[in-house]
Amino acid sequence: MSDARMNRRLVGLLSTRLAEASLDLVPDGRDPRGIRWDLGTLLRAVVVGITAGATSLAGVERYTDKLTRAMRRKLGIRRRVPDTTLCDALCSVVPEHLAPCLRALTRAAHRRKALAPDGLPFGVASLDGKGTALPSADDYYAQRQTSETSSLVGIVRTITVTLTSSPARPCIAATAIPATTNEMGAFGEALERLVAAYSGLDLFRVVTYDAGACSLENANLVRQHHLHYVFGLIAAQPTLFEAARVWLGARSASHADDFAVDRHGEETVTRRVYLGAAKQVDAPVGWEKHLCTIIRVETETVDARGKCTVEDRYLISSLASDRLTAEQWLLLVRRHWGVETTHQILDVAFREDDHPWIEQNPRGMLVVALLRRIAYTLLTLFRSVTQRSEEKRATPWKRLLEDIYDALLTVTDEQVAGLRPRAAPT
Repeated sequence: MSDARMNRRLVGLLSTRLAEASLDLVPDGRDPRGIRWDLGTLLRAVVVGITAGATSLAGVERYTDKLTRAMRRKLGIRRRVPDTTLCDALCSVVPEHLAPCLRALTRAAHRRKALAPDGLPFGVASLDGKGTALPSADDYYAQRQTSETSSLVGIVRTITVTLTSSPARPCIAATAIPATTNEMGAFGEALERLVAAYSGLDLFRVVTYDAGACSLENANLVRQHHLHYVFGLIAAQPTLFEAARVWLGARSASHADDFAVDRHGEETVTRRVYLGAAKQVDAPVGWEKHLCTIIRVETETVDARGKCTVEDRYLISSLASDRLTAEQWLLLVRRHWGVETTHQILDVAFREDDHPWIEQNPRGMLVVALLRRIAYTLLTLFRSVTQRSEEKRATPWKRLLEDIYDALLTVTDEQVAGLRPRAAPT
């Protein structure tokens, strides 16, 4: 694809999808006296900077200083945005006020049928926690942690929701974990907000989480919303875990319900799935109301020297075992790791943990983190859905960010002629 054509596509991506996110509608909590910048413009500048690989607010300032005239018009960013202005504005935003932006972006993608399940008969929302360390804490958004150096360390934690049934694996929601609780305790709030955000859409029917949220209370919450759960299982649920280990752990590879073999460099990884109906075990009180299936996934890894390691994971589900084929069950379990891939991309491509941007204000850092998830979602939908060829869909994330950076600095009026103007907020 020529640079001119790619520039046009990327400008169209940014102007159209940022309009869908409705950043202009985020409530402005700043004192109106002396305001010189519209909040929507500042939020838009940050998201654009993130998509172009900026690693700081100073980087966003530099990028906005270099925008071409054509790009300024399309994005509504008329001049250089000072990093101090950005910092003050971001620290004034209530993080929860950004949730509608991610919801609007996802709903728009759903309307254009960009989120259809791939390989599974229904949508799957996978949740996972993530924490980022700061040299500050407020005991509200950032939990104080002990430090070996005795210096102050605060952890800002979120629960990310990735639609792992979609090839794009977009982030469709993100909820802050209060400093006073953990993933287990925050699961209910994250689930309630997720369900409310997508009420009326058949976007997902199954919710997955690792063992960090596996409890009877959380399982009941999922079923109360007429959804199904797949939870990881560890010794924290001793009766269920021991029953699953004794029952399914005794089955050998020749009795696996299905398997898949993958090559990762010089390693060969074989994954086998074993399924069992939960009625065959003596479930603890309360679980018998909805627990239907127990799953074991055995991962056998053989390295280049022939050394073999085997790991077993156990899971439980309210979904009846015959609702999916064995191949689909294995796919469903593997897809849960898509939310971990989202976190990996945020850390590797966007360098979230190394560059939280705002270190002395946990609320401001959380706002940046949520804007980063908006940027990730609009880019992953472009990369995995909008792009037509398999080669383009395999574009490395680093290359995609570089392409956007190049477009910001080189796009011309001729290249964007005829593109729809940026939509006004509604």
